[in-house]
Amino acid sequence: MSESETPIQETRINLAPAERTSPSISVRLLRLFSSLPNLGLLIFLIIAWQLASTVWLPSIDPHMAVLMPAPTLIAKTAAAMIASGELFYHLTASLKREAMAFLFSAVAIPLGIAMGWWRLVYNQVQPIMEILRPIPPLAWIPLSILWFGLGDEQNEFIIFLGMFFPILVNTIVGVKNIEPNLVRAARSLGAPEYKVLGRVVFKGALPQIITGVRIGLGVGWMALVAAELVGANSGLGFLINDARSMLRTDVIVVGMLTIGLIGLLIDIAIRMISRRLLPWSLALGR
Repeated sequence: MSESETPIQETRINLAPAERTSPSISVRLLRLFSSLPNLGLLIFLIIAWQLASTVWLPSIDPHMAVLMPAPTLIAKTAAAMIASGELFYHLTASLKREAMAFLFSAVAIPLGIAMGWWRLVYNQVQPIMEILRPIPPLAWIPLSILWFGLGDEQNEFIIFLGMFFPILVNTIVGVKNIEPNLVRAARSLGAPEYKVLGRVVFKGALPQIITGVRIGLGVGWMALVAAELVGANSGLGFLINDARSMLRTDVIVVGMLTIGLIGLLIDIAIRMISRRLLPWSLALGR
């Protein structure tokens, strides 16, 4: 290597740490302000909501303002519930039920792999699946109360039903869409069946499985709230139903917004994890 090439190498080495440094505060603020135009409609709706609740509805009927609380009142109620720990208590109860139901619904992944890989398993399970899958989880609530009573088990069963079938169907689709040449190549190189399933089939179907998990968590989160409306003494669904009996519409809206924000955060977390686990799958990054 000549002497003239040495400074170039040193320059590249010196530039590498600079490329890995995080953006400055000014750059972050610039990115934040550049995203504000995308929130224009949301800001307009909040302002219109505030005016309708404080000016328009009271001029028509003072009692109607109670049915549509202003955003400022909702913010004060949310701050008070956070300070007292009430909102965190109900949120923790709901998240615990969601997590427990997800652990049980994970059985859909090996079952879906077996259905997608072995024709005999698919032929036996598919008729049962197609009969149970169209039944909404909410239709199981009366029967689940008789089976499990009022409590966490009943709620987790309803959430399980909401999660199970999206994960199962997406797993089956992912396995069936595996490139046959990859399987033939693995077998021709002497890979046993369990390695073909683990290293080729499972990894190849993983993007579709994660899509099923995203859908399942969303459906389960919606089913959770509906189950808590009927058979729970804690959780966000119970909070909303209890506030309805006391005509606390501000608490109802706080519970609804919490449900929406937590659902969004769960979906964002799944997408972030999928980007790290499966950087080659562009569909998961959208």
